Amino acid sequence: MRQIVHKGWRGNVIALVAGAITPLFLAPFNIWPLAFVSLGLFYLGLSQLTVTQAFIRSWCFGFGAYLAGVSWIYVSINTFGNAPVWLAATLTVTFCMLVAFFFVLPAVIWVRWFRVNASYFIDALAFAGIWAIQEWFRGWFLTGFPWLYLGYSQLNAPLAGFAPIGGVWLISFIIAFIAVLFVKMLLFRQHKFKLIVSVIIILALPIVGLLVKQIQWTKPIVDKLAVTLVQGNVAQDAKWQASSYNEQFNLYWKLTTDHQQKDSLVVWPENAIPFLKESVDSILQGTIHEFEKQFQSTLITGLPIRQDDSQGEKRFYNGITVVGEGSGIYFKQKLVPFGEYVPLQEMLRGIISFFDLPMSDFSRGSEQQSLLSVKGLAVAPFICYEVVYPDFVASFGSQSNLLITISNDTWFGHSIGPKQHLQMAQMRALEGDRWLLRATNNGITAIIDNKGQLIKTIPAFQVGVLQGQVTAVSGRTPYQIWQSYFVLAISLLSLLMAVWLKKQEIINKAASNIM
Repeated sequence: MRQIVHKGWRGNVIALVAGAITPLFLAPFNIWPLAFVSLGLFYLGLSQLTVTQAFIRSWCFGFGAYLAGVSWIYVSINTFGNAPVWLAATLTVTFCMLVAFFFVLPAVIWVRWFRVNASYFIDALAFAGIWAIQEWFRGWFLTGFPWLYLGYSQLNAPLAGFAPIGGVWLISFIIAFIAVLFVKMLLFRQHKFKLIVSVIIILALPIVGLLVKQIQWTKPIVDKLAVTLVQGNVAQDAKWQASSYNEQFNLYWKLTTDHQQKDSLVVWPENAIPFLKESVDSILQGTIHEFEKQFQSTLITGLPIRQDDSQGEKRFYNGITVVGEGSGIYFKQKLVPFGEYVPLQEMLRGIISFFDLPMSDFSRGSEQQSLLSVKGLAVAPFICYEVVYPDFVASFGSQSNLLITISNDTWFGHSIGPKQHLQMAQMRALEGDRWLLRATNNGITAIIDNKGQLIKTIPAFQVGVLQGQVTAVSGRTPYQIWQSYFVLAISLLSLLMAVWLKKQEIINKAASNIM
């Protein structure tokens, strides 16, 4: 096997397949042991290569991962961007080819400076460190594309307990470490002592993960808050048609009033009200206000908001507003490229309708925004794409009592994209040890507990109302305090140990040559 994965084009094909395994260990398949298989094959393929060979091999792995894992982009471009099949396929493949380079630089750096074949454990730590740094890097570079992280595979597996300590990146670090140790066990079985130590580590880490998952990092302050989440399942091609505005509002209004609970929190999804807040303020503060007053409840809804900036220029924001027993407005900070704004729009708008999607001219909200106030509780709101950013959610949500995310995943049709999106929201709940409410236009609407588990859901592409009870909490998890600094610190320490060991090897080799 070792010879096969190292050999020319065959090794590159195996790397491509190893990358393509990625969606199988994530939602909706969740075959979590494949995460270790995928990364073990990747490590094995790099362990004896030159820098140039590692460049090609790592790109093949990345291309396989993205082509299989985010092919749902094609749906947005073809179905809703009205691009022909050939153009949508070309743009999707081109995107995957470009983002595959995220895997190249870390692999080349590891091969050139940090690969330590002579040391069993430091080599494993160094590879895990470079992998974790790579995941962190693609979470913010050029606004970030934080998708397909290894750690998500462990949401319902033994290593999940590490999430409140170091987030999804710490789990990725541990997966990489275990995967390398397992490969070394298979290759160097003659080293009995190292073999025994490796087995102990591989067995101990999942046990520790199961134990720390039992820790309650936060304290309940409100045990049974009634909630109602509404899923309208409005077709995307009708969403921004003026003729359907009243129909959409009436749909959400009727679903809410037909299932209203007293003293509850009602959540409508992203842009459930598809017209500007200023044009519906009278409705929000009139009819809805009386309704909320009658039932002593709160409504949180997504809607576009127009507001003057510091220069007096009017800007549009993808926003959230609170009506009833509470207050607050939130403007989305993490915008989706091409969906909510168009990079280089002077060049791209008008080429194909994908670059002219409705409401694709939103402005970015300020980083200095307050949490929403709901029935005396602090609620951290996130709109769609924002929930996939681990540090952003940990920072903004650290002082909250409850997390809420609203979304509209209609753009991705019946693909696996919305299921991956839901899984990432579940990980945010686990990292923060907080309950999370997820209200979406077309699914999957869900109530998620503080361990990241789905309590109740409405399936995709159904009109429905989800009712339940959640627990509001106070306190912070270690990850909310340290954020990515913890895993970056242990990753850098691992790389420093590798550098020191390589330096010692050079010194020893030079000394033996002199003698």
